[in-house]
Amino acid sequence: DPNGLVFGTVFTDHMLTIEWSLEEGWQKPHIQPFGNLSIHPGCSALHYAVQLFEGMKAYRGPDNKVRLFRSMINMKRMLKSAHRACLPSFDCAELLECIRKLVEVDQDWVPHSDSASLYIRPTFLGTEPTLGVKKPNKALLFVILSPVGSYFSMGAKPVSLWADSKYIRAWRGGTGDCKMGGNYGASIYAQYEAVDYGCQQVLWLYGDDHQITEVGTMNLFLYWINEKGEEELATPPLDGIILPGVTRQSILELARKWGEFKVSERYLTMADLRQALEENRVREMFGSGTACVVSPVDRILYQGENLHIPCEGSLPPLASRLLKELTDIQYGQTPSDWSCIV
Repeated sequence: DPNGLVFGTVFTDHMLTIEWSLEEGWQKPHIQPFGNLSIHPGCSALHYAVQLFEGMKAYRGPDNKVRLFRSMINMKRMLKSAHRACLPSFDCAELLECIRKLVEVDQDWVPHSDSASLYIRPTFLGTEPTLGVKKPNKALLFVILSPVGSYFSMGAKPVSLWADSKYIRAWRGGTGDCKMGGNYGASIYAQYEAVDYGCQQVLWLYGDDHQITEVGTMNLFLYWINEKGEEELATPPLDGIILPGVTRQSILELARKWGEFKVSERYLTMADLRQALEENRVREMFGSGTACVVSPVDRILYQGENLHIPCEGSLPPLASRLLKELTDIQYGQTPSDWSCIV
């Protein structure tokens, strides 16, 4: 039952493993029964977080065909993360073909549902058996699959955010624009503090002017009438602290293609948001990501004040339209070169 699936708790029958060493380079890929890994207790992934991952999905359409969505963007982002982590380069097209083959082998696990999918988690570890802090001379790339329903247990209902500059997700010169495990592990403490304050997610702020950056593990969008009186869909720019999300890129490209309002990558501060709310210029705010697709925001707790974001119903008009257009492509109901059949 796709509706009963808790995100990332059920795994398929097989996994992909590919080993690399400085001496011999990449070894032959193996699709093998899903099982535990055997790694040396001194490996750099365990001690120094020389590790990264990706997140993508396979979808089953009404025609029963299984599709991937813009998966080459994930491969290129993974390669960028690998360079930053001092892990070896790889051929994006070859890795994607290995992943496609794995999904093909376990395609019976792709849910027959337009609200569920097969989550694909490529992971890359430094495995050299040494405690030296250095570029590893051994590595392991593996891929596991997990059928998933809705990312949020409450479904597509609006989320509440705790905005506080106490914790910082990323900073310039850091790894915020890469998908490294350490970025996520370090965010968990703040997430639980948000829950203590009665909120579901953290709204990450940056700098003395409290720039709005990301929400939880999602990119963030603000649909409003800007300071110049223009109707605008805005999201923070890719300045090194923002993860270049595939869903983020897709929303920007869709909205620009419509040509109905201004679409901007620009800095937004909590002062900008607060003033816009006071002047009734905010229309919608929502997060975006592979796991959730689109997630509307209805409340932000900031400096002891609840800022209420306009949110018509459980899914306001623009978020609803974007969700439908994206999922219609993902599930093959709208033909698109963003989608490829497995």
